[in-house]
Formats: sequence, C-alpha cells, structure tokens
Amino acid sequence: MRGFRILSLDGGGIAGVLTLVLLERIVTEFPSFLSKVNLYAGTSTGGIIALGLAKGMHPRELRSLYESKGDVIFRDSVIDNVFDLGSMIGANYDSTGLEAELIKIFGTTTLGELATPVYIPTFDLDNQSADPEKRSWEAKFFTNIGGIYGDADVPCYKVGMYTSAAPTYFPTYEGYIDGGVVANNPSVAALAHAIDTRKNHDAPKLDDIALCSFGAGRSLRYIEGDAMDWGYAQWARPLVNILINGVMGVADYQCKQFLRERYWRLNPTFPAGVDIQLDSVEDVGYLVEVAQSIDLSETLLWIDRSWQ
Repeated sequence: MRGFRILSLDGGGIAGVLTLVLLERIVTEFPSFLSKVNLYAGTSTGGIIALGLAKGMHPRELRSLYESKGDVIFRDSVIDNVFDLGSMIGANYDSTGLEAELIKIFGTTTLGELATPVYIPTFDLDNQSADPEKRSWEAKFFTNIGGIYGDADVPCYKVGMYTSAAPTYFPTYEGYIDGGVVANNPSVAALAHAIDTRKNHDAPKLDDIALCSFGAGRSLRYIEGDAMDWGYAQWARPLVNILINGVMGVADYQCKQFLRERYWRLNPTFPAGVDIQLDSVEDVGYLVEVAQSIDLSETLLWIDRSWQ
C-alpha cells in the first residue's frame, strides 16, 4: 500500500477512448481505483480526461466525447478550407466544436473547484513578460495545488483547450498549444511536481509514491530512407508526430528507474499497418474493441499489490 498515487494519462487525440475503456474495465474490477488517486496528470486528450476524472466523472461518462462527438470536434467547413488553402496555411480543424463540448462538460468549473489535484502540460507561445529580457515562449503546467504556483481560478474548459491545441490540427488557443510538445507522457513531470516542496510543503517522499501511466496506444511508425532531403512542407506533419510521440518512451524509462516496482505502464501497441492519427474518428469502434480485448491480468495484479 502506498501513501501517494499518481494517475498519468498520455495524449493521443481520438485514441483517448482507448484509455477510457481500459479505465472503465479497471474500475469494474477495483471500484475504489480512481478514488485513491492523489494527483491526475494528463496531456492533450489525456488532460481532458484527467480534468473530467478530477471533477468526479466516471470514465463511461467521458466516452461520449469520443464516441458521439468525434465528428463535431474534428470538423472543418468548406469555406474555412478555401481560406486555409486546404490546410496549407491554416489548421485542419476549427476548434469551436471542441470548445463547445468542453463547456458542456465543465461549465464554469475552475481548477480550484476540482475534487482532486491535477497537473496539465501546455506550451505558452508568449509569456508576455513586462521585462523584454524575459519575454519568451515556455512550457506551462496548469495545476490546482496552491501557493503562488497554482492556477485555481482558471476554468477547466480553457485548460482542456490549451493542452489539446495540437499544431496543424487545431488553431492556437489564447496563445497556448498542445502540451504534447512538452510532455505527451506527463508521468515523470508529474512525479517531479508531486515531490516539489515549493508547491506543497507536505509533499510525499519518492518512496511513498505509486504511479500508474496510461498510453493511448502506440502505432508502429517509421520513415523509410537514409537521407531525407525534405523542407518545411514535407516535414510539417511527420514532425508534429515525432515531437508529440517521440519522447514518450524517455519518460517511461525515467519512471521505471525512479520508482521500480511502484510504477506501471499500460500502452498497447497496434498491429503493423494500423496507424491511428489524432483525428482518426473512423477508428473509434476499432479502438474500443482493442481496449476491450487487452489482457489486463498483470495490470490488475500490480494494482492489487501497489495501489490498493
């Protein structure tokens, strides 16, 4: 039994439904699993899920965002495409659909009104510092853990928009872009946050922490060729995927070294040839089937041993 438990949720766009189905299955086996969480960390779609769970929602409630509203979220108008030259000079999708759905879920709820602490990565394109020597872009992690570092007054729906504004997919939102460019797997960042005594004088010791990390599934991507003489246009989309997905394994390795048996990572790999993009709305049914078919026996053993 551990004194402090972190649930970390990766980004992955529409594949967040996989995370939710897995969580729903785990809660069926261990009804108290989510009630024992001391800190939710989530990036992009994982950030939206983390905010919903911290609000007290059941994973089943959040599934509708993916199963029923995916076409609303990833929708673009013909007129917008004309102005964007078919996404050459504009984002693939208008973010108003996602914003409307997040407002329905969270209303005016602020981070400070959530039942459980959260830690949500984003990237601020302009910190607007009054000092020109300090004005820059920078990583920003929204949290409701108090002190001068807290963001208690920020509406949850806005944080959800900030963390999920994936470059080329959605426009920036109030100057923020997707937290995946900083920490698409926010596990090790959340671990550092949890033990930071500047933010929490009662911060747990490393030995008191158990961390369960969920990925949104791994596609076997690669770029064939030894010398890619590409420019901006060719690198735009693959570079986004590299930035968002390329460093997830690093955080996994770091958490394994820090926590050893107190760490668990659940991130299924899709079969070769199955490439789930952030906006693969047509694959929602497939993702649900995958999540329902995964053998969770080892995960459940770990939860019973290290979480309960």
